[in-house]
This record gives sequence, structure tokens and C-alpha cells, in this order.
Amino acid sequence: NSGLNEAEIEKMVKDAEANAADDKKKVELVQAKNQGEAMVHSVQKSLGEFGDKLEADEKAKIEAAIKDLEEALKDSEDKDAIEAKTEALMKTSQKLGEKVYEQAQAAQAAQGAAAGADAQEAPKAKPAPADDNVVDAEFKEVKDTK
Repeated sequence: NSGLNEAEIEKMVKDAEANAADDKKKVELVQAKNQGEAMVHSVQKSLGEFGDKLEADEKAKIEAAIKDLEEALKDSEDKDAIEAKTEALMKTSQKLGEKVYEQAQAAQAAQGAAAGADAQEAPKAKPAPADDNVVDAEFKEVKDTK
């Protein structure tokens, strides 16, 4: 028994149902803001690493999209506006993603070429001399029964 009568319980249930839609909207807004903040962080990090490989106008477009999204995150309670600016940043930063991917592919190709060169040199190496001091023996395990 909770100490509440039926009327109080019924009122609480109706309040919860009435506020469910507002609660859902707040959750969706928070999720949109979190997604936007994660996108800003990710793009800024990539821009710091690979921004010098972009053309100046592309970099400026990405920075403007970041600024727009940051302002929306700070000032807006409009989930649709935040999602639209997050989407705009994603589209604008695709060139940056391409540069990151190209760099990763080039690094992987260079690493593969180096591994290939090592593999070609390996057969030329002399095998280690055999150890002629090997003793082959049989043994029997004796259990100590004390």
C-alpha cells in the first residue's frame, strides 16, 4: 500500500499520459542536440587534421556550416532546425571525408608496398643454422606417493 487513494493514483496516471507527448518532444530535442554536437566535434577534429588538404572555399563552407549548427544548438529549441543544420554540415563536410579516406588509402597502399618489399627480401636471408646439440630422449612420469 502506497498511502495514496484511488483518486490520487488515477490523477497521477492521467497527468503522466497528458505529459507523455511533451516528454517525447523533449527527448527528441535532446537527441537532436546530442547528434549535432557530436557532428560538430567530429568535423572539427577532422578539419584540424586534414583541413590543409582542402581548397580554401571548401574549408570556408565547412566552417560556416559548423558555425550555423553551433548557433542553432546554443539558441534554438527547434528540433527540425537543428536536424536540418546537422544534415547541412554532413553534406558540406563530405569533401573532408573524401580527403580523410584518400589519406587512409594512400597510407594503406604505402604500408602494403613496404610489406611487399620485405616479403621479397625474406627468401634471400640465410636460414638460421641448425642446432646440432639436440638430445632426443624418452621419459616416464613418476608420481611421488608420500
